[in-house]
Amino acid sequence: QAELGLNEHHQNEVISYMRFARFKRGLCLKTVDSCFQDLKDSRLVEETFTVDEVADMLDGLKTVVHSEVESELINTTYTNVLLLRQLFSQAEKWYLRLQTDVSDLENRELLEQVAEFEKSEFTSSNKKPSADLTKPKLAPLNEGGSELLNKTVAHLQEENEKLKARLRTIETQATAALDEKVKLEKSLKDLQVIQGDQKTDANQDITELENKVAALKCQFEKTLNDATENQKFLEDNLVTTKHDLLKVQDQLSTAQKELEKKFQQTAAYRNMKEILSKKNEQIKDLRKKLAK
Repeated sequence: QAELGLNEHHQNEVISYMRFARFKRGLCLKTVDSCFQDLKDSRLVEETFTVDEVADMLDGLKTVVHSEVESELINTTYTNVLLLRQLFSQAEKWYLRLQTDVSDLENRELLEQVAEFEKSEFTSSNKKPSADLTKPKLAPLNEGGSELLNKTVAHLQEENEKLKARLRTIETQATAALDEKVKLEKSLKDLQVIQGDQKTDANQDITELENKVAALKCQFEKTLNDATENQKFLEDNLVTTKHDLLKVQDQLSTAQKELEKKFQQTAAYRNMKEILSKKNEQIKDLRKKLAK
């Protein structure tokens, strides 16, 4: 039995497609046969035909057969495109990129291998349909695709772990930064409170100093006023004392003159001397007062 180098499931899928293609090919051959049969039934009713009549019948048959074969070839092309679309869609779901080699489609050796495979599959008298044909299931990935997918998953898991570690690092840094921010805000508030207290104390000290300066200024002004009044009073007293002194001096001069007149009178002289002594004492007292 010829093989195509595929696993059992894929080989059963190929057999299913070949059965479909054989069915379509059979319909096409039947259509061509019916074209010839219709020509026989409709045109070959006489025993002899001219050359022109035979040429006309062949042209008509060629047109019909050409149209039928062309239509079948176009339909086969579209069918193959739909088949490729199914395969590519399944591959894209697993992020695979399939590639085709169009040059192998004309490889005579491979074509003969496929023909031998078809002959061995569909000409055996005891050939039975495979169970996989009646029970379709999801096509498994081949070994290469599975290895690629496993590598991709491992790479994504590694990247995910790196991102998780980086996220944990960022969260730790963010938490530390937030704690530092809270500490700085608290320190700033404490500093503002301290500055506010210091400012209040400074204001109080300034106010007290201003009050003391004002009190000292008032006391100085009062003392200055008192000194001015005392100076004025002393000046007045000095003038009065000077007047008294002049008056005493005038009295002394008068007494001296009288003493000169009564110098010969002893009793009077003694009296005058006593008066003079008293006056001298008064002068001393007045000088003491004046000195004070």
